[in-house]
Amino acid sequence: MNANDRTPADLLRSALAADPARPLVTYYDDATGERVELSVATFANWVAKTANLLQGDLAAEPGDRLALLLPAHWQTAVWLLACSSVGVVADVGGDPGGADLVVSGPDALDAARACSGERVALALRPLGGRFPQPPEGFLDYAVEVPGQGDRFAPYAPVDPDEAALAVGGAELTGAELVRRAVADAGEFGLGPGSRLLSGRPYDTWEGLSAGLYAPLAAGGSVVLCRHLERLGEGGLEKRVETERVTSTVR
Repeated sequence: MNANDRTPADLLRSALAADPARPLVTYYDDATGERVELSVATFANWVAKTANLLQGDLAAEPGDRLALLLPAHWQTAVWLLACSSVGVVADVGGDPGGADLVVSGPDALDAARACSGERVALALRPLGGRFPQPPEGFLDYAVEVPGQGDRFAPYAPVDPDEAALAVGGAELTGAELVRRAVADAGEFGLGPGSRLLSGRPYDTWEGLSAGLYAPLAAGGSVVLCRHLERLGEGGLEKRVETERVTSTVR
């Protein structure tokens, strides 16, 4: 990270400037066999497109609250950084009824309908595929995001001292989030080039930090694994070796 980085979006910009080609997020779903690897540049492009969708088509503004009803997934990581880019509060697992807009996976659509604002649905299919039949009352993320711009500029500067993330009953500003991510990176023993394998869900700060923020702050990368319990005997050890993992948390 750069000494001037005070928001997660700043951390991503610094990573992009340092080495855009290195891996940032490698995602596994051991229930489906899916594996996706995103370089810093590819991840940043997804974030830019999503932030443009959020700010433009969805008319989100700094301080708006977005209920994020998604599991640990590479597209969830994209949405977290897109919210930071716009200044929107990402309320992980938050109440859609009290949110300005909601982003939902296929398993939370019924709960998401409580949101009176814009609703976006993600199919969470391999390669970012769309729904076979878009759910009524929702925009299909996979349909809407490809046509968005590859570069993003916020309409208003993002204040690092305003709320950026809500999870597990706690709320963090952008600056607090960065400080905690840096501290966690030290506890994990991460540095530039480190590879942290995380099997933690995204419903706690500990899961979000291990699965995204700490590796990003350290100049490392994450191997984000969902449904690790589906791996056969010796599968985890093989993945650690194949992915050149330097640290593991579960």
